[in-house]
Amino acid sequence: MRLVIIGGGISGLSLAYFLLEHKPSLDIIVLESEKKAGGKIWTDKMDGFLCEGGVNGFLDNRPKTLELSSKLALSPLRSNNNARKRYIFSDRKLHLLPESPPAFFASNLLSLSGRLRIVWEMFVPKWTGGEETLAQFAKRRLGKEAYEKLIDPMASGIFAGDPEKMSLKSCFPKVYNLEQKYGSLIKAMLKLQKEAKKTGKKVGAGPGGVLTSFYDGMETIIKALTAYFGERVKTNSKAVSIDKKGNNYVIYLENGSNIEAEYVAIATPAYAASEIVKGIDKNLSLTLHEINYSSISVACLGYKRNKLQHSLDGFGFLIPFRAGRKILGTLWDSSIFPNRAPEGYVLLRSMIGGARKQELALMPEGRIIDLVASELKDIMGITVTPDFVKVYTHKRGIPQYLVGHGKRLEMIDAVISKFKGFYITGNAYRGIGVNDCIDNSYKLAERIVQEI
Repeated sequence: MRLVIIGGGISGLSLAYFLLEHKPSLDIIVLESEKKAGGKIWTDKMDGFLCEGGVNGFLDNRPKTLELSSKLALSPLRSNNNARKRYIFSDRKLHLLPESPPAFFASNLLSLSGRLRIVWEMFVPKWTGGEETLAQFAKRRLGKEAYEKLIDPMASGIFAGDPEKMSLKSCFPKVYNLEQKYGSLIKAMLKLQKEAKKTGKKVGAGPGGVLTSFYDGMETIIKALTAYFGERVKTNSKAVSIDKKGNNYVIYLENGSNIEAEYVAIATPAYAASEIVKGIDKNLSLTLHEINYSSISVACLGYKRNKLQHSLDGFGFLIPFRAGRKILGTLWDSSIFPNRAPEGYVLLRSMIGGARKQELALMPEGRIIDLVASELKDIMGITVTPDFVKVYTHKRGIPQYLVGHGKRLEMIDAVISKFKGFYITGNAYRGIGVNDCIDNSYKLAERIVQEI
């Protein structure tokens, strides 16, 4: 019995692993269009610098990623303690993001009225209307200032998105559910903390967890998975279409060959899946095509440590859209994890573009480097030329869960349910992070095994 997985990113690879774990006799083939598997996870080691081209880690608060790492005999690496310090650039300076209620009230990141408005959140009535954007929710519950200075940069950091269009329910379902259940985020936190004291478990409204990676970068887990699968992973094998042939599926490749299988799972970006499924169902293709993506570039700049005056004591900073800067933020990578820069050097990793500034992400590499250097000069006082540069551009890099995303998922699920042995997964649907991808692959593997 053969199952073909189209797409060799973390979603496709982890799905293959969990399927084989459940059913070792299954004939699995993973098709990857690029020269190596990994999707948006790849790591480069150059001149002693370790650069993450895309994903730079995962939170250690979800068990499946850690379990998979353990089964692959990998040793996850938690970020350094000083990486808990995170900054917001506002009013032309970096503000430490408060980590506790006392620190929040002592901070001048928000005005006094802005801080008091957040306290008023517990008196704001629960929303009972239609689907809200993240911006609508944040302004309604927390106030305009908190939205602009706290929620907006967070949305840029996670989704590189536009909160005025992002669906709260699809992007942050936990936050949505807390309001629906408790009527207020503050009331929810108080009740959850009370429950935590009884159970001894740490709970909260935020994502929680500690940023985690591997000593040699995130591609470590991709290399371990591809080594485990061996020849089952076919790189440089781009699927272009699928046809139904009786009870089976025929996958046609760009090189002119085809593969027949009883089961197919598509784990590509939604826009690629849209093209592949045209021969199966045109409505499915159109719905997948409606899922938007934002383009983003990542610029890695390395410097001699003694050339910089900044302490680099922390995780890095994010920038509210209202600040009018041309980067989304910068991570101080060598302060977060070891082995990111040679002895005596530091590595800074800046994000450019996103849903509201896509054209900046698609500029020539030289202009991106100049732009980032100029921004770091204004924000961090860095006046020296970097000793190392590397730019990664992701055209249509991050899926956007806009208002109406949930309805699209219902339509996709309804069509797929008509086809036995046909599945779609990936980060375009129910979570964009590594943890989401692996969790969803695990659930899908359990479902497939029950249906085989």
